[in-house]
Amino acid sequence: MKVKYLFLAITLSFSVLASAQNVAKNANLKLKEGPISEQFEFILKNSNKYKNYKVVKRDWIEKLQKNVADSINAAQKDLSTEVAKVATQQTEIEKLKTDLTAVNQKIEDLNTEKDSISLLGLQLSKGSYQSLMWGIIAVLAVLWLFFTYKFKASNTVTKEAKAKLAETEQEFEEHRKRALEREQQVRRKLQDEINKNKN
Repeated sequence: MKVKYLFLAITLSFSVLASAQNVAKNANLKLKEGPISEQFEFILKNSNKYKNYKVVKRDWIEKLQKNVADSINAAQKDLSTEVAKVATQQTEIEKLKTDLTAVNQKIEDLNTEKDSISLLGLQLSKGSYQSLMWGIIAVLAVLWLFFTYKFKASNTVTKEAKAKLAETEQEFEEHRKRALEREQQVRRKLQDEINKNKN
């Protein structure tokens, strides 16, 4: 019977030892890899109990402390990288906003230029330009009609004056002929009288 208990005790010892080695091996794996929350959980689960306290191996605590410090450093490094990235992106956003404002201004200028016409150095909208051109055409048409009327009236007056001049010239020519004939008659009569007085 003692042999049985001894065998049982040896078996239990080996099993506890194997279990302890397993926990130690598992501890090395768990404390090397995995998230911090799982490492804390592993330590709490596998630490020994003493009254109401947990007894934790010092090397586990030191390893966990190193892992937490490494995680914090990595998180701070990531945070610094992200802050730098955000600052870079903010700068790019500001540059893009400036570029967008410039592009919008260019588009507005192009639309204004497209919708307007330059006349004698003045920018006029197409509607104003058309109104101005139709106004000029209307003024020119009125002036043309006025000058055409005046020309026709002047032409009529000129024709009448020419006709009167021709008529007056004709009358003058006839008057001259009559005066010449009278003068010739008077000379003849005078000659006749001179001839009579001589005889």
